[in-house]
Amino acid sequence: MSKPRKVLAGAADRPLVIGDIEIPCYVLEDEIRVLSQQGFLKAIGRAEKAKGGHGATTVDNPPFFLAANNLSRFVSSELSESTTPIPFQTTEGGRAAFGYRATLLPQVCEVYLMAREAGALLPSQAHIAERAEILIRGLATVGVIALVDEATGYQRIREKRALATILEKLIAKELQPWTRTFPFEFYEELYRLREWPKPHGHKRTPQVGKDTNDIVYERLAPGVLDELQRVNPIQPSGRRKARHHQWFTPDIGHPKLKEHLAGVMALMRAAPNWNRFKSMLQRAYPKLNETFPLEIEQREEG
Repeated sequence: MSKPRKVLAGAADRPLVIGDIEIPCYVLEDEIRVLSQQGFLKAIGRAEKAKGGHGATTVDNPPFFLAANNLSRFVSSELSESTTPIPFQTTEGGRAAFGYRATLLPQVCEVYLMAREAGALLPSQAHIAERAEILIRGLATVGVIALVDEATGYQRIREKRALATILEKLIAKELQPWTRTFPFEFYEELYRLREWPKPHGHKRTPQVGKDTNDIVYERLAPGVLDELQRVNPIQPSGRRKARHHQWFTPDIGHPKLKEHLAGVMALMRAAPNWNRFKSMLQRAYPKLNETFPLEIEQREEG
């Protein structure tokens, strides 16, 4: 028997609810979504404990709710290979439990519904088909993943994990050597659009830093600016230890930054003023949860 998997999200008091049917559900390590074996069996109208008491089965021995001879022709080989219960440790005291992959539920329902339609069901199986009809109306093979994530609260964990993966690829763990990343033309165009006097040397107004954050770092990916400010904080001197761009990974982050800069500068050259540029920028590189201005606003600004 394989080692029980750890639970990333889910608890017995946060079940998957389909109509008046409640099924305990969990997201395990490797992001495997499972329905508890007892909850699964109860949902389809079978005994809450599998034969043998522990739920073990193999590819060659389908679970008892699919093992009847009259169902065999409706059970695909792919379905047979996905019915092995998965052991896991519950969040309630760490006790061992078994679960079935969440996508198995609608597939099992389909078997009973197809058998009923073909007139192949036994009288003792009719109530399972009735339960299957209720369940199939409430979920689909794809939709069950989202339902489990919502019930367990895993969607919030999933978003954080996805964001962490993005930031890990973009932001380096160590400071990288300085290389020229922002061409002088970037600042020339910025000053032109802002209608400021031309920049001279390296001394620039503090607003340039705010604009750079807005134009560049906040639009690369969610959380990038926050992570840069975390790894590259302002020192007691009032300045940062290094330029933000020195924290981008050389293989993915820095090329992505350069690509973004090239696109932004193309918009800068094409824009006649700051308001028009910001409208164009928001269309091409929108910030998360922000929308671009209406066309009528753009005409008035021009």
